[in-house]
Amino acid sequence: MFDHDRLDVYRAAIQFVKLVDGLLGQVSGRAYLVDQLRRAATSVALNVAEGAGEFCPKDKARFYRMARRSATECAAVLDVLSELKLAEETPLRTGRDLLLRIVSMLVKMTRGAEPGAGTCKGTGTGTGTGTGTRRGSRNIATM
Repeated sequence: MFDHDRLDVYRAAIQFVKLVDGLLGQVSGRAYLVDQLRRAATSVALNVAEGAGEFCPKDKARFYRMARRSATECAAVLDVLSELKLAEETPLRTGRDLLLRIVSMLVKMTRGAEPGAGTCKGTGTGTGTGTGTRRGSRNIATM
């Protein structure tokens, strides 16, 4: 099992990607919005996974911040879809609720990774399979 597989925020991000895929099946004629939301939604999940595989707290926090920014970008695209009446309100609300949960978890995870995030030791060549021990990883993985 990879480190990110244990994270609730990762599972929520994957759930959001699935929701987006279904939601965007309804949107026609706005390829720029469809592409933007798909890329941003995928970016949330990918950055969470990449951060979970990091050993350096500073880099871990950086990936979680990038995931948070992509999640807030997704929220803005959902707002645009709502204002332009390009999708039904129920899935848009569901998506925003899920994003609020994701952003909340990412804020906590970023703060948890940042204390003492000065210099990084090691080569950064770990496998990311959870075989090593890291300060604070137990708290983050169980959120």
